[in-house]
Amino acid sequence: MLLNQFDRFEKERYFMRPKILIVDDLIENLISLEAVLDDFDIDIVRATSGEEALKRSLKDEFALVILDVQMPGMNGYETLEMMRQRKKTRYLPVVFVSAIHQSDLHIIKGIETGAVDFIPKPIIPNILRGKVRVFLDLYMQRVQLNQLLTEMEQVNVNLKIAKEKAEEATRTKAMFLANMSHEIRTPLNGVIGLTKLLQKSPLNDEQQEMLNIICNSGDNLMNIINDILDFSKIESGQIQLETISFDLKEMIDNVFQLMKFKADEQGINFQYVIEPDVPAVLCGDPLRINQILLNLVNNAIKFTPQGKVRIMVRLLDTYEDMVRLLFRVVDTGIGISDEGKAMLFKEFSQSEASISREYGGTGLGLAISQNLVSLMNGEIGVNSQLGQGAEFWFRIPLKLASQQEARPTDTCSVPAELRILLAEDNKINQKVSVLQLKQLGYSCDIAGNGRQAVEMCRQNGYDVVLMDMQMPELDGLEACRLIRRHEKENRESTPVYIAAVTASSQPEDRRACMEAGMNNFMSKPFPENELIAILQEAANGLTEPNPVTDEQLL
Repeated sequence: MLLNQFDRFEKERYFMRPKILIVDDLIENLISLEAVLDDFDIDIVRATSGEEALKRSLKDEFALVILDVQMPGMNGYETLEMMRQRKKTRYLPVVFVSAIHQSDLHIIKGIETGAVDFIPKPIIPNILRGKVRVFLDLYMQRVQLNQLLTEMEQVNVNLKIAKEKAEEATRTKAMFLANMSHEIRTPLNGVIGLTKLLQKSPLNDEQQEMLNIICNSGDNLMNIINDILDFSKIESGQIQLETISFDLKEMIDNVFQLMKFKADEQGINFQYVIEPDVPAVLCGDPLRINQILLNLVNNAIKFTPQGKVRIMVRLLDTYEDMVRLLFRVVDTGIGISDEGKAMLFKEFSQSEASISREYGGTGLGLAISQNLVSLMNGEIGVNSQLGQGAEFWFRIPLKLASQQEARPTDTCSVPAELRILLAEDNKINQKVSVLQLKQLGYSCDIAGNGRQAVEMCRQNGYDVVLMDMQMPELDGLEACRLIRRHEKENRESTPVYIAAVTASSQPEDRRACMEAGMNNFMSKPFPENELIAILQEAANGLTEPNPVTDEQLL
């Protein structure tokens, strides 16, 4: 409200007609000056003394002052000196007019006092009008500049408000993603963890196959959740691709096994074909390629009421240690119209208005797939006609795996004895972690909250603490700081190895854990080899805890 009133005041002030103050103790001289300036679009204000001129100059905004030198009381020189001492009139243009011009001393004195010009009487009208026009132009330029500066200040205010809103929206989004990540990962950790433990138990072939499908489904669900929860990273193109060796046939077979049950339910003939000249082992990001194929195959099965779906992989070309592969997912389904194809690969959109009503879906899968293919320096597209099926394809370059990369890695061994404390408040996650450790040959103590974890660390000498971040009474970060503080105060030579085991997965979560003094970070659900690596590192004492400052401890 006040800002709007200020704006109106400023605009009114800027667009008022310029004012000129004329100062002379003789009325006839004032009238004469007004007559000379009559054709200017200005307001003329009179003053008959130096004192009155000072009062007027402080009250109003003037473009120019025409000031007589010889006046009773305070003369023109003295008046101008007083003006120059005041902030408002310090730079106000003043032109002296005077009949005293027998010598240059009067003109020099006038300029030294602060006048911008000295016009002798009798005044030549054209000369006065010419000088006034110059100062009016300068005044209007200054007014326009001030107006521009005011507008820029308002723009800066608006930009600052918009920036604060954007930052708040970013903070809200980050908090939402962090909370959603934690809430989804916590139950998913139980599903995936227990499934992987069941895989190691005695099962018949049919049970093992079903369990493998559950396990692959959980893993792929985890990958999809990671993408959705980190969609801001997808939008900004900040996804980091891995470059690891993988078995192409094994990856395609995983996709096939995962989607075969859905295809069988619909009575669809589902097959895959890898041409013989396609290399068996390649280097790239198998999880992302797997995700693209799952999106394409899932769509193909969804939009194929009957018929068949094929995955086909072909070698396009080879150059040095690189190959370019063409992946095709072909179906005999409902097909896509030309208008529908224009809507593909856009976030949250379906090819037809009726698609989302009949088949469901978020419309996010193809957009993510296009983004991932682009990150791999590849291309993606579709060939289709309405009612005649569809062929989605993408081609990407991949590196050939060396013999060393292609050789299977040895199973990691674990140290013989470790004293382990599990700090975890969720009962299901406690059970999963206990069983995982038991299969590796370890037992562990359990702390149900952060405060209990601190007390148990002080009373018992543990080698490893697996610390959840979000716990009642004390969270994992504060518990870690207190443990490190106790070690520092008691000058313990071998600090306990503390690893975050948390459903939080954002980069800032990892950074917070490291700054609190932890040695490592695992995001739930985690693969067994990550747990083994942490136990090995703890046993070997390879990593010192991050230093915690006194300020962090307080």
